[in-house]
Amino acid sequence: MSYQVLARKWRPRNFSTLVGQEHVVRALTHALSERRLHHAYLFTGTRGVGKTTIARILAKSLNCETGITATPCGTCSACQEIDAGRFVDLLEVDAATNTRVDEMRQLLENAVYAPTRGRFKVYVIDEVHMLSNSAFNAMLKTLEEPPEHVKFILATTDPQKIPVTVLSRCLQFNLKQMPASAITKHLGQILQAEGVPFEAPALTLVARSASGSMRDALSLLDQAIAHGAGRVEETQVRSMLGSVDQDYLFGILEALQAGDVSALLQVANDLSVRSLSFGSALQELGGLLTRLQVAQFVPAAIDEDDPDKGRLLSLATAFSSEFIQLAYQIVNLGRNELANAPDEHAGFVMTLLRLHAFRPSSVADVLVAVGSKVRQVVNARPLPVVASSSPALAEAVLPVRSATRHLPSGEQDWHQIVASLSLSGLARELAQNCELRQLGEAECLLRLSPSQAHLQMKPGPDKLQQALSEYFGRALKVRFELAQNELDTPAETVGRQRQERQDHAVASITRDTFIRDAIESLDASVVESSIKPIA
Repeated sequence: MSYQVLARKWRPRNFSTLVGQEHVVRALTHALSERRLHHAYLFTGTRGVGKTTIARILAKSLNCETGITATPCGTCSACQEIDAGRFVDLLEVDAATNTRVDEMRQLLENAVYAPTRGRFKVYVIDEVHMLSNSAFNAMLKTLEEPPEHVKFILATTDPQKIPVTVLSRCLQFNLKQMPASAITKHLGQILQAEGVPFEAPALTLVARSASGSMRDALSLLDQAIAHGAGRVEETQVRSMLGSVDQDYLFGILEALQAGDVSALLQVANDLSVRSLSFGSALQELGGLLTRLQVAQFVPAAIDEDDPDKGRLLSLATAFSSEFIQLAYQIVNLGRNELANAPDEHAGFVMTLLRLHAFRPSSVADVLVAVGSKVRQVVNARPLPVVASSSPALAEAVLPVRSATRHLPSGEQDWHQIVASLSLSGLARELAQNCELRQLGEAECLLRLSPSQAHLQMKPGPDKLQQALSEYFGRALKVRFELAQNELDTPAETVGRQRQERQDHAVASITRDTFIRDAIESLDASVVESSIKPIA
């Protein structure tokens, strides 16, 4: 008997053996159990996540000789024929090779005839997005109101290309990519059933390389078994995939911790001798840095079965979280720059040297220096003269004294009145955007810009009138006139002062000697939106 590849041999035959699509299984199981059957289903998702498999299981559930069920028996003639691909009432169509309208019309003409063997005639159209617009139009009417004995199951990797008129006629299920942990577990179960010896780290490598596709993982597993002569071992799988041994990656981080440049260059030479991909090395190093950052913030998230847990936790305490973030950016940038490097080896070496140049001690020095200057400025604020080695940086955090700005008496009085009123919400906004025009014994006239007329909505004016009456100790009637303000309102004054403080802070930061040195030596830039004046 000829060998059957794992992807076909271990294709799930029922919903209970399906991996990683619990949300779809739950919905279909309930629908089948309660006989709430739709006439058209659409399964979307990337390659190898189970679209066609679910379609065949659904076809068995609809045509099982025991009745419509979420648990087809798998032993009746209908189930066995569907598994073997020879069930006459299951029509699987590859839309990629049957795109024309004539082929679709011929297919739909046969839909009116009753099923030959089964309960339902099931049309499975794979890669349905490949159909032409005319073919889609031809199937719309049948898709919306098919005969009672017809069910449509559409599958696609690109649902954006399907017309909305078709999408609206289908019950849509989006299949997720398989998590690496679920793929690893499933591969282990298959190898145990096959009696193939394996190492757990090797399966982890296969699962990561599969990028969420179970079919790809099973194909790689077939290849790994052949490559390892009947065994699945980590070293063999790494050689097959061209993956970088984790020891090299941990060696890079440990060399950075020790400040050992020779060890870093030795890692680069070892990878070159083994003809391993430097791009893959930087990609996996980025993944390791991600795991390291997770270990720093959530140590419990590291799996107890992870063979690298001890080394991860050790390095997590050795590096600062700031350095890990910086190293992650350096690694990703270095990976993108490989194509422009003199050669990949040189690009990889320069990335490692860049990591060394910004090693933990240098990053810590910068953080300490910045923190020291900020503390000097903050501690010196109450003093008339700030005791700081960086006067410009100190000026950036000192407030611009609004008291030094002379205001006309009427404007100044209104500002003081508004500041003393106990207002909130819309009433406070109304007061801050008004200009005081007249204040008499029984009446107060306020001017409001036409652009702010919406602030007169109830109950804002009533609350402002009550607050002014309480403030002056007499009954006051408040009137409003809509016109352009001649003096600054409290809101405009506050906004201008805020902008003055921001401009002053930005100017002071950019003049600071320490900041200018950092920009020149580190090729850095100032993000103005991150500068906030204190007070």
